[in-house]
Amino acid sequence: MNRTNINAGKKWPWIIGLSIIGVVAACVVTVKVALNNPVEMSKYGMQSYHDYDDNVNDIINAQIGFDQNYTIAFLTPQITEKGTVVSYKISDKSNKEINSAKVEVVLTRPDTTDFDVNLSNPTVSDGKYTFTAVDLPKVGRWDILAKVSIGDKQRYYNLKADTRNPNTFEF
Repeated sequence: MNRTNINAGKKWPWIIGLSIIGVVAACVVTVKVALNNPVEMSKYGMQSYHDYDDNVNDIINAQIGFDQNYTIAFLTPQITEKGTVVSYKISDKSNKEINSAKVEVVLTRPDTTDFDVNLSNPTVSDGKYTFTAVDLPKVGRWDILAKVSIGDKQRYYNLKADTRNPNTFEF
């Protein structure tokens, strides 16, 4: 009598049962991790990605129209955890300063919107839009999102910076 054939018939139900339990456990762990780490909605363009997607052609055309008439320069040399002053200079193509633009700025973390810092009411002088100094609630990577509107023309500016390293800066 061959004992290996008898034991083989008794093992496969256990293997299948343990596999099913393993798959169910993996599903439970996946759901638990997803609930503990929710997906953050992107604020690219200072609006939900659904709105941005729906209006992307209008946004691109507005950006082209803005760039044909105006220039904007980010004047802040670096962002720091304490006392960051955000400043922009806006002028037309003939280097005439623009003092009538509407500038909205949000400092946000790339991974969460919990620490967003909204900047409004800048002081304007000779085309320079300077926001009051702010303390950032956390060290590390920050996205500087701005929306500049002049009449019917508007432009979004998205910059990336790091408080730990002043040389880390992306346009």
